Amino acid sequence: MKLVPLGDKVVLKEKEAEETTQSGIILAKSAQEKPQEAVVVAVGPGGVIDGKEVVMQVKEGDNVIYSKYAGTKVKLGEDEYTVVSQKDIIALVTE
Repeated sequence: MKLVPLGDKVVLKEKEAEETTQSGIILAKSAQEKPQEAVVVAVGPGGVIDGKEVVMQVKEGDNVIYSKYAGTKVKLGEDEYTVVSQKDIIALVTE
């Protein structure tokens, strides 16, 4: 099974939350901040959404930062994904 997004939707796989601080303190799961960085797993086709032409600006494999409370959580098998609108993606992370 795989997720195929429609319209301007993007499927993201969150990166793991940091388990230790820079100074080496180990954080409990409840104290870990929700990650906002993710990898793009699938991208919708774009097209005309609400009367406006939407061109997809991300592609599979891109590392992105997205809005903290954006999207819908989806569990497929053992994996958990977040489905967001492209407008909820704030930036690309590049090397």
